[in-house]
Formats: sequence, structure tokens, C-alpha cells
Amino acid sequence: MISLNTNLLQKLLSTYGPSGHELNISNLITEEIQGLVDDIKIDSLGNLIAHKKGSGPKIMLAGHMDQIGLMVTHIDDNGFLRFTNIGGISPSISLSQRVVFANGTIGVIGCEHIDSLKDLKLEKLYIDIGAKDKNEAKEMVSIGDTCVYYNHPIIDDKKIISQAIDDRIGCFIMIEALKLLSNIENDLYFVFTAQEEVGLRGAKTAAYGIEPDIAIAFDVTATGDTPKAKLMDVKLGDGPAIKIKDNSILCHPKVKEYMIKIAKNNNIPYQLEVLEFGGTDSGAIHLSKTGVPSGVLSVPCRYLHSTCEMVFISDVKNTIELTKYILENNIEI
Repeated sequence: MISLNTNLLQKLLSTYGPSGHELNISNLITEEIQGLVDDIKIDSLGNLIAHKKGSGPKIMLAGHMDQIGLMVTHIDDNGFLRFTNIGGISPSISLSQRVVFANGTIGVIGCEHIDSLKDLKLEKLYIDIGAKDKNEAKEMVSIGDTCVYYNHPIIDDKKIISQAIDDRIGCFIMIEALKLLSNIENDLYFVFTAQEEVGLRGAKTAAYGIEPDIAIAFDVTATGDTPKAKLMDVKLGDGPAIKIKDNSILCHPKVKEYMIKIAKNNNIPYQLEVLEFGGTDSGAIHLSKTGVPSGVLSVPCRYLHSTCEMVFISDVKNTIELTKYILENNIEI
């Protein structure tokens, strides 16, 4: 089996990049894939589009660079920051977490006094950056500044635990699969998208410009393998999940069936995913112009949108390998 580039993975998971502020990530990815593709550009919305030219069908691969975050909406007289969410932020997960701003300012999320956990809502939370008053706080941050959860990724011989696995792991898989490709006939567009967490925005505009014949998104998905979890036939360690549906898409049957066939032909473990909530970039791509046959390869992930998202290394490696075989063959739709 392929080896895991842990150095790159650490960098991707540690780099600041909430929705709308993906430049640091796109610079890192550009440096990593330079020379592996024929053309690299960043479009008006911030999508990084890497084109590996071929004479076959035009295939768009999408993984989003952005991570969930918080945006400052108010600074009170005592220097505490009120905030709104950028993407799916849970108040119960956020309480007592450390956050970091683009300029390196670090704070902790605190809460007003509440009598019951039922009263725990985002509007009850604040960020404490250690400022003595409003003026000192304004020297450190401004209204509209964004921050993200702050911790350090853990990678051992079995698992990865980190914030921003959603969806830096999808970007990582695309990069590592690209490195394995040679003599490819398909016309490949590796699109590292912007602003997925706030409405699949980058994927929508990128697909409009590329006009792909086929699209595959790479993202994480929930699992049903923790105690008393919502019933779902996806678990860590059983391989990449080939999506059938989520709230944003009914995956094209031929794309789904092709991915299953390639997995079977190459003895790669896989599982089928029916997600009853959420969505991925394919949700926007498949509706572009007159429609794009689209599918999704998902990495099973526990504790989504937290500081300790967890995936298994075996699933990541199998997804990279499956992606390689998918792209090396002719996809007939």
C-alpha cells in the first residue's frame, strides 16, 4: 500500500483558512503540485484550479480548502468579543476551545452564566483574548476578523485527529493521487474549492467556467459506528464511502456504478453512503448549466466540525489508491 505523506498532511491541517480566506492553503497546494500539471490558476472567487491536459472526457475533481470559523461582530467595553459563525459551528463543541486569528492572536471561548445546558447558544458565548478593555482589544482584532479552532494535529500509525480534516483530507487525497498519475487520457481539472462551508459557492462558479463532462467531489462523511449513533452503514476502517445521496445530491448512477466497479476490480475495500443531512461540492456542480453527472468519494470521519475530527489512515490510503484507478481508466457516461 502507498505511504502517507505525513509532513504535507500536518501542514494542510495546521494552516489557517476559514471560508473566504483560503489563500494560505492555495499557496501551500500550489507549491506542492507545481510541475505535476499543465496549468494552475486562482479564479475570482479564490478557487485553485489545476489542469492536467488530456484528450478524453473533461473530469472535474473537487475538494474544499476552507474550514469552519468564527467572525467578530462586536467588541464590548471590557474587551470581550462577540461573534457569528462561518459554517456549522456548535456552541457545545465551541465552549472552552482555543481559537486563533489570522494575525496570530489566540483566545479562548467563554460563556455567560447559564442555569442549564439547554440555554447554551452561540449568542451566550464570547471570545476572551486577554484584553483589559475595548481599546486594547481593538489593537489586536477588528470587527469582521475571523478565527478558527486552534490545536495541533495528531497522526499515529492508525488514525488522524485534528480540526479541519473537513476537508483538508479531501485536498490531500487529490494531491497524492495526482502524484501517482502518468499517461492519462482524461482531461483532468483538480479544483481546490473556496467557501464550501458557507454554501458550496466556489464549486458552483468553478463548474460554470470549466463545464465538465463528469465530476467527483472528495469530502468527509459521518459514521454510524459510535455508541448509540444515528443508524448509518458507514464506519471507520472499512474503506472509502461511495456516496448514493445526501441533502444536496442524488449521485449519478453511472458515476456511482463506475466507482464501485473500479474498487471491485482492484480489490479496494469500499462502503456505500446514504447521508440524511449535509452536502458536498457535487451538490452545486451537478446543477451547473445543463447538468453534470456527479459522484462523491467520502472519507468516514467521527466528530465532524470539531477540534478532534477523526479518520483512519487505512481509509485515506485506500481513497488515494481508488482515485488513481478511477482517473486512469475511461469513464463512460
